[in-house]
Amino acid sequence: MGVSYNKLFKLLIDKNMKKGELCEAASVSPSSLAKLRNGENVNTDILVRICKTLHCEPGDIMELSCKE
Repeated sequence: MGVSYNKLFKLLIDKNMKKGELCEAASVSPSSLAKLRNGENVNTDILVRICKTLHCEPGDIMELSCKE
């Protein structure tokens, strides 16, 4: 099972927000953002901070792939 954060990056485009701006506003390190970009695991706290910053739910920024 994999995780995709493509929805997050599409949302940033829709909100006209740069990745660096998200890092600063949500107190997320650039390395954590790189993990998201690569579909790697991140701490739930990071996802919560991003959701609070973007005023959205986790399902708005990520999706699970059940394909093996």
